[in-house]
Formats: sequence, structure tokens, C-alpha cells
Amino acid sequence: MTNPTHDAEPAEGATASDIIDAKIRDLADWRGETLAQVRRLIRDADPDVVEEVKWRGVPVWSHDGIICTGETYKSAVKLTFANGAALGDPSGLFNASLEGNTRRAIDLHEGEAIDAAAFQALIRAAIARNQAKARKPRKPSAG
Repeated sequence: MTNPTHDAEPAEGATASDIIDAKIRDLADWRGETLAQVRRLIRDADPDVVEEVKWRGVPVWSHDGIICTGETYKSAVKLTFANGAALGDPSGLFNASLEGNTRRAIDLHEGEAIDAAAFQALIRAAIARNQAKARKPRKPSAG
């Protein structure tokens, strides 16, 4: 794969959602359509999701921690789940970054569809994991 696409600097005062809107518009091909579709699915699964832009323009969706990122490459839209290895994936959506101990990804290529219900279940599972991790009391450090 090639490097992620990098857009021009966003207008001053632009929100993360504005920047993601512009990225989708600028892609103007199947990658923009795919990114827009998964964004809708994420927002429908979690109306309280927070949109951010990090790492030179990569869309990030968070709720009590990062849920996933949406990188665009020449031949794929890669949805990387920050703690994907800890999530159940009964529908087998994860198809990339399977060797790591933490992250898992879904690579979508031109013409491929995503199982909306399974994807939204994965989004909800990631949120539940983030919330459980946030509630867990930390052990005091020895000092």
C-alpha cells in the first residue's frame, strides 16, 4: 500500500468534522464513499461519538478512548481498531493487522461491502471495552 492521503492544511477554526467532510469530498472516488458510509455507521451506532483528526489528517472516532481510525490509501480504506485484539469478532470483519497484540483492522477495497450490523456491533463492543477500562481502578504505584 502507499502512504495515506494528506490534504492541504484545513481552514483556521475548522472542526474535526469539517476536516473529515472535506477529506471525503476531496477523495471524490470510492474511498470517499466508503469513508462516508463507515462514518454514518459509526455515528448511527453511537450518537455520542467524538470525531477527531490526528496524525496528519487521519479521521479518528472516540468514546472514552479511541474506537477506530479511518485511513485512506490508494487501494484501501483501513479501519484500525485501537484495541481490536481484545474484541470478539464473530463475523470475521478483521482482515488486517492480525499479528499484533493490540490493534486489529478492516481493509475495505473498491467494490467491497461491509456488514453494517456486524460493524456496528464491533463499534459498540469497542466503546464498551473503553468504558470498562476507564472505570477500572488503578493500582497505586510503589514509590
